[in-house]
Amino acid sequence: MTVAFTFPGQGSQTVGMGKDLADNFAEARAVFEEVDEALGEKLSDIIFNGPDDRLTLTANAQPALMAVSIAVLRVLQARGFDLKSKVSYVAGHSLGEYSALCAAGTFSLADTARLLRIRGNAMQAAVPVGVGAMAAIIGLDHADVVDVCTEALAIGACQIANDNGGGQIVISGEKAPVEKAAELATAKGAKRAILLPVSAPFHSSLMAPAAEAMRAALAEVAKSDPVVPVVANVRAAPVKDAGEIADLLVAQVTGQVRWRETVEWFAANNVTTLYEIGAGKVLTGLARRIDKSVNGIAVNTTTDIDTALASLLG
Repeated sequence: MTVAFTFPGQGSQTVGMGKDLADNFAEARAVFEEVDEALGEKLSDIIFNGPDDRLTLTANAQPALMAVSIAVLRVLQARGFDLKSKVSYVAGHSLGEYSALCAAGTFSLADTARLLRIRGNAMQAAVPVGVGAMAAIIGLDHADVVDVCTEALAIGACQIANDNGGGQIVISGEKAPVEKAAELATAKGAKRAILLPVSAPFHSSLMAPAAEAMRAALAEVAKSDPVVPVVANVRAAPVKDAGEIADLLVAQVTGQVRWRETVEWFAANNVTTLYEIGAGKVLTGLARRIDKSVNGIAVNTTTDIDTALASLLG
C-alpha cells in the first residue's frame, strides 16, 4: 500500500470542527493553543463556537482549517505514527498546501498560521468586493472550459481557478467576463454553471497583489525541505526543494489548482490510498470521482483516527 496524505481547502470549515480532538487529546489542544499564540487572538474560540460568519472569513478560515489538519496529524503521531516512514507524498488543496508543508516540516506550525493569516488578508484586500466573481462549471471538458474562458477574455480577466475533477471546474476573474463564460459554458453543453458566493476572485490574475504579499512573507520565513515530497497545486508533480516550493506557493495565488491532475498523478505513480487529514470529506469525494483505483479515506474524528492507525501501523 502506497499512501499519500491530502489536506482540505477553504469550504471544508464548519463551526465545532476539531473540538472533539481538543477535548480528548492534549496534543490537539496544544496545536490550537500554539495557533492562538502565533496569531495573538483566540482563533480556537471561533473554530469551536463560531459564529459561522466569522469562521468563514478568509483570514480566519485558512489558519483554522490548517490548525484542525495539524491537530489530527499530531494525534496520529502521538500514537506511534511517523509521516516520513509511512507516507510517500503530501498534497493540499489551495490553502491545504500550507497544511501539507507544515505536516512535512517545511514550515513551523506558528509560521504556517501567520503565513495563512497574511495570505487570507492579502487575498481579501487584492480586489474590491463586487469587482470579481467565481463560477462552478459542471459537466464540461477541461478543453471546452479553457475555450469559454479564452472567449470571455475579450471583455476582461477570466481563467480556470480550480480543476477539481469529476466534471467540476471553477473559473475566476472579473464579474462580467466570468458571467459571460458561464453563459458560454451552458451553451456548450455544461450541465450547470453556478456563480459562487465568494468574497474575492481567488486563483486569478486579479490576485497579483496578494501574490506579491506572499512573495515577501515567504522570503522572510524559515523553511526546510519537506521530509516527503509535496505534489504542488500549480505543477501537479512532486517537489522537495524548499526554495522551489516557496516560488510555487507564490504562483499558486494567481494560478490554477490542478487537483484532478494531482489525483491522476497519484494513481499513475502507484499511490493506492489518499488519507484526507482534517475537516470534511471534500477531497475524499473528489478522489473517488477522479480515479476509482485510488481509495480515499477521511480522517477527522477519534474513530477515524483509530481506524487509520490500525491500517497505517498494521
